[in-house]
Amino acid sequence: MDFSLRKLALAVGCLLFTGQLLAASAEPKRPECIAPASPGGGFDLTCKLVQSALVNEKILSKPMRVTYMPGGVGAVAYNAVVAQRPADAGTLVAWSSGSLLNLAQGKFGRFDENAVHWLAAVGTSYGAIAVKNDSPYKTLDDLVAALKKDPSKVVIGSGGTVGSQDWMQTALIAKAAGINPRDLRYVALEGGGEIATALLGGHIQVGSTDISDSMPHILAGDMRLLAVFSEQRLDEPEMKNIPTAKEQGYDIVWPVVRGFYLGPKVSDEEYAWWKNAFDKLLASEEFAKLRDQRELFPFAMTGPELDTYVKKQVADYKALAKEFGLIQ
Repeated sequence: MDFSLRKLALAVGCLLFTGQLLAASAEPKRPECIAPASPGGGFDLTCKLVQSALVNEKILSKPMRVTYMPGGVGAVAYNAVVAQRPADAGTLVAWSSGSLLNLAQGKFGRFDENAVHWLAAVGTSYGAIAVKNDSPYKTLDDLVAALKKDPSKVVIGSGGTVGSQDWMQTALIAKAAGINPRDLRYVALEGGGEIATALLGGHIQVGSTDISDSMPHILAGDMRLLAVFSEQRLDEPEMKNIPTAKEQGYDIVWPVVRGFYLGPKVSDEEYAWWKNAFDKLLASEEFAKLRDQRELFPFAMTGPELDTYVKKQVADYKALAKEFGLIQ
């Protein structure tokens, strides 16, 4: 080999080796995924999905731990990370479309949608209206008829208070039926896990939730869905018999995108490591199988593309919130 070529090969080899060392050293030492709600709901599902997948794809050498920080459907976790752990590159926090809706209404306090590094969206679910299996309500029309008769007699459990994503789903139904959404009787709960517990315990009659949270209970025979807020029936064997709101005459579609963000002072290099990790993950067939097992549908977006999407969604949600008189 020519001496100059030998030098070039050696230099390239050193660069590759150095790159491998940098990649290895960039792996967070104690990775953690914060689910900003109680165990058992959609945030928990989102964290546990990537907990498994990142190890399966050998992106992390050991599983990240999942911790829970309920409060304000994400507000407590958002404020804690931005104010107290802004540079912690090992801390991912799960978010959903509901988080963006709350941000649009200023429910996360002094921090807005520009306060964090939006990292990745890994899948989507759809909003749904759930009842116990023995409920007298068989269709959305049955529920609407009961609400028109006396809205105070139907207790609806939702994740968060007035203005939350779950509230918005039933508010849209009420609006379509000519019912004042403010007349509905709500119980504010902390995520899908608490909604399912309250519904199955008979403390509420209706759960405004999403299909991913509900499927384990549906498959167990404890729960039914009156409607799913998707464009058309979902092409999954266990979901194909669940009617959409649209086919029942209520033109409502509500996707529930799920993903992760990082603190605002995480370095560009650390952010890039995670972005590359999720780009690899989202292209994996094995990840697609894990996502499907958790009743999530494809929605893959990272980095600047995701940041643009989030900012647009927040703007759209602000317009919807103004329509319902939730903000000025």
